[in-house]
Amino acid sequence: MNRELLRTIKYALVAASAGLIQIGTFTLLNELFRFSYWVSYLIALVLSVLWNFTINRRYTFKSASNIPKAMLPVAAYYAVFTPLSTLLEDYLTETRGWNEYLVTAINMIINFVTEFLYQRFVVFRDTLDTNDLAKKENAAGES
Repeated sequence: MNRELLRTIKYALVAASAGLIQIGTFTLLNELFRFSYWVSYLIALVLSVLWNFTINRRYTFKSASNIPKAMLPVAAYYAVFTPLSTLLEDYLTETRGWNEYLVTAINMIINFVTEFLYQRFVVFRDTLDTNDLAKKENAAGES
C-alpha cells in the first residue's frame, strides 16, 4: 500500500480516537457539570490535541523530532484555530441557535483536514519516518 495513503488512514484513525476523547470530554463537562459551552469546548479540545499530537508523532509520522520543537508549531496552529473555532462555535450555538453537537462535529472535521495538512507538510515535513519504528521497518524491508 502507498506509504502516504497508509499515513492518511493512520492519521484518520488516531484523529477519530481524539474525536472520541473530545466529544466524550465535552459531553461530560457540558451535560454533567454544566460548564459553559466555551469552557467545555476548550478543555475537550486541549485534551484531544495532546492525544492526537502524541500518538501521531510516534506512529503516523514516525518522527524523531524534538517534542518541544515539534509542539511549538502545533501550538501556533492552535493559537489561530482555537480562538477562531471558539468564536465560531459560540456564535453558531449562542446567537444562531445551532445544535452544540452539530457545530462541534463541523469544527472537528475542519480541524481534522487542516491539522493533517499542517502536521504533514509543516510540523513533520523534515522528520518524517525518522524514529525507531521507521528505522525498524526500513531495516525489515531491506532484508
